[in-house]
Amino acid sequence: MNIGATIRAIRKRKNITIAQICEETGLSQGFMSQVETNKTSPSIATLESIAKALKVPLAYLLLQQEERMNIVRANERRITKSGLAHLKVEHLSSTKNVRMMIVELPPGTATGDAPHAHEGEEVHFVMKGTIFAEQGEDHAEFKEGDSFSWNACTPHLVRNIGEEPAIILISIYTETDHVPDFL
Repeated sequence: MNIGATIRAIRKRKNITIAQICEETGLSQGFMSQVETNKTSPSIATLESIAKALKVPLAYLLLQQEERMNIVRANERRITKSGLAHLKVEHLSSTKNVRMMIVELPPGTATGDAPHAHEGEEVHFVMKGTIFAEQGEDHAEFKEGDSFSWNACTPHLVRNIGEEPAIILISIYTETDHVPDFL
């Protein structure tokens, strides 16, 4: 955990001096310097007073780097192909357990030759086109603006039944991190 560097970065970004932090918290400049260089580990109460002086939530100071905001600009998205139909998949963003993507299905294509199952839960939002989705014995047709969700451990399939490409926003939640890409 690199709390000291986080405190220093916030302080500098907000143009706050160590002296100002010390004045508000009652801590010595030497101690604050040691905190910022990770030479000492402050108590939660001390971190709380530093967070208050910086006007940030205490929880933010405790976040690991991978838990912080992950920004993916439109022109920086990872684009892959999936399945036998080589569906275009734009990977939007992800956390440890949640991944979001936009999938484009050309007319007549599907997420596979047959329904498939995998770990997790999925939420789908039809951005464009008309699709048919099935999960186990359930099935329905969806148009632009419709949404649906399911537990992905039951075999499922999505097919574009329209005459134009279908574009679907999909969010997948899994208990395990670093699971393979699947639809």
